[in-house]
Amino acid sequence: MNEVFIVDDDPLLRAALSMALSDEGFNVAGFVDGESFLNVTRWRTPACVLIDVQLPDCSGLELLKALDAPQYPAPIFVISGRGDIPTAVDAIRNGALDFIVKPFDPAMVAVRVRDAIQAWQNLGQEDRALARDFHGHERLTRREWDVLKRIARGASNKEIGRELGISPRTVEVHRARIMEKVSAKNAADLMGIVLGRRGLHRPTSLNGRHQGAP
Repeated sequence: MNEVFIVDDDPLLRAALSMALSDEGFNVAGFVDGESFLNVTRWRTPACVLIDVQLPDCSGLELLKALDAPQYPAPIFVISGRGDIPTAVDAIRNGALDFIVKPFDPAMVAVRVRDAIQAWQNLGQEDRALARDFHGHERLTRREWDVLKRIARGASNKEIGRELGISPRTVEVHRARIMEKVSAKNAADLMGIVLGRRGLHRPTSLNGRHQGAP
């Protein structure tokens, strides 16, 4: 499916993005509200989704939750006129691949979409040399695994962003969330955990605390 969904109630923005994405060879479907978008996603899955934070009937963050965005089978970008860090972090925490701040160059957004789709399609084609049973591994999202694999390879935030079609700032957010989920104290500790060189396989009780912990 070579289709991109745009969810934004601004007709001029939808038209500009549609034109730029069409120039990149994509088919584009536009939606003015979250309800119409969700109705279509029940039977159609695009190659990528662009969602504005502010919509007439809901917020973009609410849409991410409705989609179960961390498990959604396509990259999702969130668009906002506010470039504040908390909003970006909330979007990524709720499953967005990256955050686009208005005003923007539609042609550059189309390139980012193209690169993200290409990276998404290539995921899983590389062998993962990471341990799979370390503490917190089950809490990592698909995107966090993709970032983690590249961290273990020694890639910088800029290199990871380029490979995955996301911004270095977004990589930083993913890195921080990975370290929090696996209880890594620093970068070296993280590498020891994910490469299986540190024993963090303590059984966990139902209340989430490690057995034997104070």
